[in-house]
Amino acid sequence: MLRRVGGADLTAVPEVRHALRAMLGAWGAPGATDVAELLTSELVTNALIHTDEGAVVTATVAPEQLRVEVRDFVTELHRPRVPHADDGTHGRGLVLVQALADSWGVENRGMGKVVWFELNGGAA
Repeated sequence: MLRRVGGADLTAVPEVRHALRAMLGAWGAPGATDVAELLTSELVTNALIHTDEGAVVTATVAPEQLRVEVRDFVTELHRPRVPHADDGTHGRGLVLVQALADSWGVENRGMGKVVWFELNGGAA
């Protein structure tokens, strides 16, 4: 899956989530697709909130693994932080990725960065 999303276009988040679900079908163990959708939503939302240039979302799936990459065009790196209790729902995206992904990371790409995660699907 390859999707380009426009800057500040938060309507793109559910569109990307639905496209991912359609691509994954019955992939992975029960709940794996739900986790993949949640983490993808968090990364796309972060890219759209913290940049003006939009993002490119790439997902590749194999029987045993899913990799999702969200590339934006800002070099600033955001690290997971423990959100304040009175902070509503803000500041939890990377904390969720860190907690739920089998692996994840951030890579500089010259003009921007890629935030990625991988899930091991296990048996369907």
